[in-house]
This record gives sequence, C-alpha cells and structure tokens, in this order.
Amino acid sequence: MPKKAKPAGSGKEEGPVPCKQVKVEAAGGPSALNFDSPSSLFESLISPIKTETFFKEFWEQKPLLIQRDDPALATYYRSLFKLTDLKSLCSRGMYYGRDVNVCRCVNGKKKILNKDGKAHFLQLRKDFDQKRATIQFHQPQRFKDELWRIQEKLECYFGSLVGSNVYITPAGSQGLPPHYDDVEVFILQLEGEKHWRLYHPTVPLAREYSVEAEERIGRPVHEFMLKPGGLLYFPRGTIHQADTPAGLAHSTHVTISTYQNNSWGDFLLDTISGLVFDTAKEDVELRAGIPRQLLLVESTTVATRRLSGFLRTLADRLEGTKELLSSDMKKDFIMHRLPPYSAGDGAELSTPGGKLPRLDSVVRLQFKDHIVLTVLPDQDQSDEAQEKMVYIYHSLKNRRETHMMGNEEETESHGLRFPLSHLDALKQIWNSSTISVKDLKLTTDEERESLVLSLWTECLIQVV
Repeated sequence: MPKKAKPAGSGKEEGPVPCKQVKVEAAGGPSALNFDSPSSLFESLISPIKTETFFKEFWEQKPLLIQRDDPALATYYRSLFKLTDLKSLCSRGMYYGRDVNVCRCVNGKKKILNKDGKAHFLQLRKDFDQKRATIQFHQPQRFKDELWRIQEKLECYFGSLVGSNVYITPAGSQGLPPHYDDVEVFILQLEGEKHWRLYHPTVPLAREYSVEAEERIGRPVHEFMLKPGGLLYFPRGTIHQADTPAGLAHSTHVTISTYQNNSWGDFLLDTISGLVFDTAKEDVELRAGIPRQLLLVESTTVATRRLSGFLRTLADRLEGTKELLSSDMKKDFIMHRLPPYSAGDGAELSTPGGKLPRLDSVVRLQFKDHIVLTVLPDQDQSDEAQEKMVYIYHSLKNRRETHMMGNEEETESHGLRFPLSHLDALKQIWNSSTISVKDLKLTTDEERESLVLSLWTECLIQVV
C-alpha cells in the first residue's frame, strides 16, 4: 500500500486552487482495494486518508482529491471499465436511454445524441470519434463483476443504495454542463485524464439534480486534472463540470454515488407515521375527528395550535421510545440493493446448505449485512386492530441485473414474518456469534425448531 502522503500546494490566491489534495507515492509491489470487510474496503478506497478524518473533515462538507502515483492501482482501476468493454456489452443487448446515453455539452447545454432501440458498438464509436460525444453507461455493476463487488461492500458500509455511471469522453470535449447532484459522489479515474472544475454550492446538500448557468456559478474554487488511479470526492450540491483536454487520450471515469434521500428529514418522515400510529392507540385526542370542513378552507390558527400540541406530545413519547418503527426506508433499501457478491454461481444464496438445524444444534447468522429485522404492524391486516409483527427482509435473492434501474414492477421483497413473541429469540441470534437452539427464548421446543428451520430455509443461518 502507499507509504507516503503529503498535501499539495494551495495555488495562487486570485485563481482557482486544488482541493484539499493528497499525493500518494507507490510503495512498490501490487496494491488494490481490501475486501476483507465493508470498512476495510472503504479505508482502502480513500487511503491514505483515515476514515475518522474523512467523516470529520470532508463528508458532506468539502471536496477531497487523492492523486496516486501507483501503477498497480491504476491498472486495477482500468480493469473496472474501459472503452473497449462497450463492444462485448453491446453484444448482450444494450439500449439507448436505458443502458447508454450519448451526449455532448454545447454552449452550456446538454445535447442528447441517442438513436432509437439497441445500441451498437460501431455507431457508438462513430459518434465518439466524429461527433466528440461522451458515452454514459448506466449502472455498470449489473455486468462488471468487480464493480458489483465494490458497490455491494459500500452498500453494507453506508447502509444506503450505491449506484454508478461510467463516462467516456474523447479529447477536446465535454459531456455535461455545470450541474449539481443529490448524491454523495466518489469518482475513480480509470483511463486517461480529466480536467475538473468545482464551484461553491448554491444549494448545500441538495435534494435534487439541477443544471446551473455559467454566469450564476462564478469562478471555480477548485481546478485540477484527475489522473489514472486518482479519486475525487465531493458532497451533494457541489457544482461541477469536467472535460477531456485536447491533445490527450480519451478519459474514462466511474462515478460511484450514495446517500440519495437518506437525510434526517427523510428519516423523520419515515418514522413519524409509526409513532403517530402507536400514540393514537393510547391518546383519544388523536383519534378525535378534525373540525367540519377543515379540508375545504385555509388552515386556521386553531388547527395550527392543535397540531403543534400533538407534535409536542409525539416528541415526549419519542424520548421514551426504545425502538423506532421504520415504515419504508429499511424495506426500500433491502429490496433494491445488490445481492451479496459471489465469485461462483451464487448457489449458496438460493439453496440452503449444510446440516438441517435441530434442537441440539448450534447456529449462527450469515449475511448479516444483507438482512434487516424490524417490527411493523401486520401487513396482512387493514383494520385498526393491526397487531405488530416481526419482519425479516433480506437481499439474498435480489436481481443484480435490475439494480438501480427503477424496475419497480420487477421488484419484490424477500423475507419472513414472525409473531412479536419471537422478537427476543431473534435478537439472541442477531447479537450472538453462535447460539444453541435450545437456549432461544421461546415457550416450546417446537417453536425453537420451527424458527431456526425457517431462517435456514432462507439461507440466513447455518449450523456450526
């Protein structure tokens, strides 16, 4: 791994300056990413910056540029995606709009050059060479194993969906106008070099994508060339544009993004419904009807005052709540994330293996990073007497081919449902490295065996 780091110079005061920059010199020998665990993967991705330093000084605050003089890492990055990969990908059936976009920035605006239907490599290469167009490939982790491996680990690390796009830009061209995104962005430079300009946000930690006019954003606050093996991070809302200078080889980079709609505001919206549901069971005032015709008139002072009072009641209840009810965010994440990375055929994710668990067995949880355990009102009951149930959702059977593609109709949740009385036993399994089935906190041996058999059938536990 790299052995020496030093900050770059700050540049001239009157012009754009480099980001907080770390220049890394190779220590000799191969170096790549460390996949031992989600945290080790992230540590190696931002090396030599320490994780604690990154989240204290950069995350959601300011850009970070890491330039690396490391031939082994540059070779590894290049293997993630290169221009010539498009030939084999197109032979698998790629479509304009869904899988690939062809575009160019002209006079500060994005010009789409897509054809209809299937994308053919020769046509893509023609537009690339003759029209100086950028080729944008959507969600390459669907097809490139090593990107699947990286993004699956990062989804475990962040607890949030992680998407990616590849941008291949010819020399003397720019694909996109200045804009900002609603995601945290990590850029890996795979081929060639890219000239970047970053600007102060007009909307810090933005919640939506937006193009910004050149006259509105002023001069760049950071300007630099990103080189092979380099990494650039910037927070959502950071205005940016990038081009491949004339006279250089084409540039290929992958943008890895996360934390879309993953703010405190989103979490508040997600948990407040469960809190209201529980509180209304005990507070008759919350069950009382609103005034007649309230929905037909402008909100009144009386209504505002009542709602303020209810919010204070909810806040008081929240202070004494041990477990928050997540209505959608947990389920949405687990339903749409990548399945665990598998170097083989993935059979271990679909068919239970090893011994059948019995009462005298010792078991342990597997794929813990891909499972959420949550308490929700019974989804099969629609009346007010809904009982709470324990739901276990997992991503072992998710389809990598649809990851981050918005195929809602093709997405289904996978998991199990248990009575609330099983919660303590499930927590024992979750919180123990191993546990004996007969020690599970359930009333009967039949319940204990039934619980572990259900988990084993879903490939969530194994007998040790």
